[in-house]
Amino acid sequence: MKIYKEKEGMNIKNKIGFIGLGNMGIPMVKNLLKAGYEVTVFNRNFDKAQALAKEVNVKAAEKIQDLITADVIISMLSDDAAVSEVYSGAEGILKANPSKDLIILDMSTVSPETSRRLADEAKQLGIAYLDAPVSGSVKPATDGQLVIMVGGETTAFEQVKPILLSMGKSATLLGGNGAGNLGVTIQGLSEAVVFASNHGITADALLPLINESAVGSGITKVKTENIIQRNFAPAFALKLLRKDIRLAQAMGLSSGAGTTLAKTLAAAVESGYGDEDMIAILKQVEQGRN
Repeated sequence: MKIYKEKEGMNIKNKIGFIGLGNMGIPMVKNLLKAGYEVTVFNRNFDKAQALAKEVNVKAAEKIQDLITADVIISMLSDDAAVSEVYSGAEGILKANPSKDLIILDMSTVSPETSRRLADEAKQLGIAYLDAPVSGSVKPATDGQLVIMVGGETTAFEQVKPILLSMGKSATLLGGNGAGNLGVTIQGLSEAVVFASNHGITADALLPLINESAVGSGITKVKTENIIQRNFAPAFALKLLRKDIRLAQAMGLSSGAGTTLAKTLAAAVESGYGDEDMIAILKQVEQGRN
């Protein structure tokens, strides 16, 4: 069992409640199980929670407040409204008289205002609240290779760090998220593919060269086959990246690259690509070319 104490006398957090069984949530739960944690899951669609319970050794909670007996509650949800509802809604965790030993760990990408408000509400109850957005999509989530950036108190972070490292390759207490850099990379990659195509160079010839060059990166390598095969099945939906970039703009992102990316993503959603993978930005760049 890969559970350990960071410091002498620190409470071991073993029982986990997990909220949100989307494309990211399910592989994250499976990595928690591999690390030896006891996991109870909640999903708005209870059938999905039951289906996972039949596949792996988790308990399925019918009500979100059934999770308050956990040591740590983790959420991986799509937006601010969903996160607010599960914690401060009428039937939310913070309305259910949870234990003061509980640590809340929200791994969704939401606005700083939402995180600060929920952290304040939790603090009034004596509960630690950490925001821990991730950089990475389904494959890194499956491989336990997420990059996790955490905001909150040091003591709570140290207690949940072993949990975080069962889902990611790094966990750093600093806050913020890497969505801006990720988005600019995929826009630049798409523009390179379109530019090369205009000059008779196919994606399957270009992309291996990019991957072996100084500008190659994890995201260019992960998305190479998707581009070549024109496979836009969502690992991380384009509309979610658009949401992340809008949050970054609200925090002050105003660079030329960031502004261009925001416009392209907005146009891609308007074109109907929002539910496809973020690399479907390529189709919007192609549309602009045409």
